Amino acid sequence: MNLPRKVKIVEMGPRDGLQNEREIIPAPIKIELINKLTLNGFAFIEVGSFVSPKWIPQMADTEDVMAGIRRKSGVVYSVLVPNMKGFEGALLANAGEIAIFGAASEKFSKKNINCTIDESLARFEPVCEAARLHNIPVRGYVSTVLDCPYQGVVQASETARVSKLLFDMGCHEISLGDTIGRGTPRRAQEMINAVAAHVPIERIAIHFHDTYGQALANILACMELGVAVIDSSVAGLGGCPYARGASGNVATEDVLYMLRGLGIETGVDFEGVLETANFISCELGRPPASKVARALATVETA
Repeated sequence: MNLPRKVKIVEMGPRDGLQNEREIIPAPIKIELINKLTLNGFAFIEVGSFVSPKWIPQMADTEDVMAGIRRKSGVVYSVLVPNMKGFEGALLANAGEIAIFGAASEKFSKKNINCTIDESLARFEPVCEAARLHNIPVRGYVSTVLDCPYQGVVQASETARVSKLLFDMGCHEISLGDTIGRGTPRRAQEMINAVAAHVPIERIAIHFHDTYGQALANILACMELGVAVIDSSVAGLGGCPYARGASGNVATEDVLYMLRGLGIETGVDFEGVLETANFISCELGRPPASKVARALATVETA
């Protein structure tokens, strides 16, 4: 297999993972989670988002979390922003990167933010310009890249169109999200090939949810095409507040186990991630969702 020798892991747990939790998690627990992830060797951690607490109340304390974490030189602590107000919050919080988002499905965009795809992306033009002036990198997310909970299959050409718009707007990296986790390896590869016609493969990241148990297979299929940036969430935390039934993101420890078996370097401490997965799962009152953590727990109690 033609696989990359090194993979960049973007840890999504503190933001994309926790934002779907119904019970508000105290800021000190979020801070401890991020500090543990920093010690585990992650170079890219998405900490939170500066969105309206009306829509995502779990992220209302992002400012406090950003102020409380122990930062390590060389680690990028990023936040999601929906508009200029969010960007101003990110700037005050000294975010190392901001992330903006769009959807590849018109129905998803209209259902959730009450505007078309193009209208939603137009809102980010001043954000990207402001980020450029302040030398802050911008990451772009595209959701529903394969399927939409409202319209079904999403054409690869539409995912490619939205990806190109975000890349041309100034996003240095485009993260492609299978929001409801329905994708399969062949379709994932077709989508990557369509996007790669407009965005360099080294600028493409993949973000798979594991609703149908296809996340690792999809990741491997995309890596075979040269993708070397993977979004994942410790303990398999997450879901999507706007896609009912979507399970968590692919678990970081499951991804690391597969990559370690392939001899692919990540720079992340596998055992440390397992300990961190157990920590946050204990705080949430449930076992980790990852296959690896559950398998190892069974071995230890046997």
